[in-house]
Amino acid sequence: MNKKTRRLLAGSAALAAGSLPGLAMAAAEVPRQSRDFGITPHAHYDEVLHHVFLDLAIIGVVFTLVTLYFMFVYKRKHAEEVGTQPRLSTQAMLGWLIIPSALFLADDLYLFVKAWDLHDDYRKVPANAYEIKVTGALWSWSYEYPNGAVSANELVVPVGRPVLLRMTSKDVIHSHYLNKYRVTEDVMPGRVTYEWFMPDEIGESVVTCREYCGMMHSGMYGKVKVVSKEDFDAWLRQLSSQASTATVQGRQEHSAVRAVASL
Repeated sequence: MNKKTRRLLAGSAALAAGSLPGLAMAAAEVPRQSRDFGITPHAHYDEVLHHVFLDLAIIGVVFTLVTLYFMFVYKRKHAEEVGTQPRLSTQAMLGWLIIPSALFLADDLYLFVKAWDLHDDYRKVPANAYEIKVTGALWSWSYEYPNGAVSANELVVPVGRPVLLRMTSKDVIHSHYLNKYRVTEDVMPGRVTYEWFMPDEIGESVVTCREYCGMMHSGMYGKVKVVSKEDFDAWLRQLSSQASTATVQGRQEHSAVRAVASL
């Protein structure tokens, strides 16, 4: 092995050694919310995705180093040189085939099983979930609360309690996507689908339609507001009061129109 090859291998080794702390830091820097796996389903998704990226990084480094090693150790040293290769026994050939495959696929299989379990667990709605009816229409969302109050393009929920959304569509297929909570589900006419999420902190995020539904598809979005239990109860009472007032006014206007029409 000449000096140039040694320097290249030393540089590759240094590169690998330098990347290991970064990979270790990446493993340590799991999103903070995913360290508490008790209440937030989206945290589990973050954890699985983190492991996928970490696996890809490690596999990439290993393959790069092995490729560089073979490139420079077994390269042709003279233009007229012809390479030779010893014949592998059946046992050696099977070993080179099975062992690396098992090493690389073992963690992938684990991640697949974990992701499958997460999907199954997600379909089990918590018993104490707060239920809201969702209706999609071109091009808006409406949310009906248990007391009959309805809000348009604004989903307000209490913090710290699971929320179950039962959804249907008036017209075409939509998809109700809560990007912060990593959940989406198709919303279809003539069918009721569902999704649920856990609002674990007070704040605002966005709900959008993730299924192309026409010319104004990009404008089919709204707000998701997570508030305290007290603020939610006050908001719900106010929304219900506004709906009652609007109903009374509508009836009065309808009666006035009928009275005029009867003259």
